[in-house]
Amino acid sequence: MSGRLEGKSAIVTGAGQGIGEAIAVAFCTQGARVVIAECNPETGAAVAAGLRAKGGEALFVHTDVADRASVEAMVQAALGAFGTVDILVNNAGINVAKEPLALSDDDWRRCFAVDLDGVWHCCRTVLPQMLANGRGSIVNIASVHGFTIIPHFFPYPVAKHALMGLTRSLGIEYAAKGVRVNAIAPGYIQTPICEDWWSTFPDPAAERQRAYDLHPPGRIGRPEEVAMTAVFLASDEAPFINAECIVIDGGRSVLYHE
Repeated sequence: MSGRLEGKSAIVTGAGQGIGEAIAVAFCTQGARVVIAECNPETGAAVAAGLRAKGGEALFVHTDVADRASVEAMVQAALGAFGTVDILVNNAGINVAKEPLALSDDDWRRCFAVDLDGVWHCCRTVLPQMLANGRGSIVNIASVHGFTIIPHFFPYPVAKHALMGLTRSLGIEYAAKGVRVNAIAPGYIQTPICEDWWSTFPDPAAERQRAYDLHPPGRIGRPEEVAMTAVFLASDEAPFINAECIVIDGGRSVLYHE
């Protein structure tokens, strides 16, 4: 039985750990050839090697999404290895969270360079090839911060709101040419970054439980749950889903707060 992404080639940015790694693993499991576009050479190479050891086709390319030349070189490497790019997952991102007037110019630029410009660099580089082929799926990993605001968490939600605009604009622009552009908005997901955050508290276990208690299912999300949604959006099972966003937060964003 063939996989849901059999014969397709994909780029996943920020795939060295967490959600990006889970997406790369899920894609390979479903038959895709995957480029691990990662700025950390150790984790990126390790993920690609692990996928190859399990029989997958995976290539690590050291990539700084904030650098357009780096992105262009990565896409050329992907085309050289696999001949085509059918799927792009823009997962790479950073958290920048400050009180607005305490934010430095460098912090502002750093956030947008990765979380918005980086996505655009990748999209604008793969789109010509997708349009020439008459097919393609772009999946942007947004955030529930693209819809909601937490005080003192600036400017990350500004970038994620803009990412939703980019997703919708590109989705509409190229819908008639066979390219779909969608987003996934994860909420609280149990990643290494999340674990590191809990470890900064005097009682990490209590902080973990506090996070669980915020959610209707009594837990937070798992990276593989985001990954399988990305598989769906990238596959031929979602041909009429375009310029849309799927929220993965266990229902927290619709929960009534007293």
